Amino acid sequence: MNPEAPEGARGTELAGVSGEVRVSLGQEASLADVIDELETRFPALAETIREHGLGRRRAYIRFFAGGHDLSHEDLTDPLPTDVAEGRVPLTVVGAIAGG
Repeated sequence: MNPEAPEGARGTELAGVSGEVRVSLGQEASLADVIDELETRFPALAETIREHGLGRRRAYIRFFAGGHDLSHEDLTDPLPTDVAEGRVPLTVVGAIAGG
């Protein structure tokens, strides 16, 4: 599985990494598993992807894989097989809003 962040994204600077981050979680991995792994490896990301105490995705965080928006999927649902097997990257994006 290849969760990746766009170059220069705030989260990569916050976590002290750049480019692609790879995690191995198994066939039944979920978005929650990916987030758990990212927060464990990069503690600066804790509570930046999920709301504190609620465990749900923050409003301006989006998940994409294989041309599909997975942002509104239940975080505990298994990821698509091609993502879980690492053939298709999972992209985590912090959206920007403003006027």
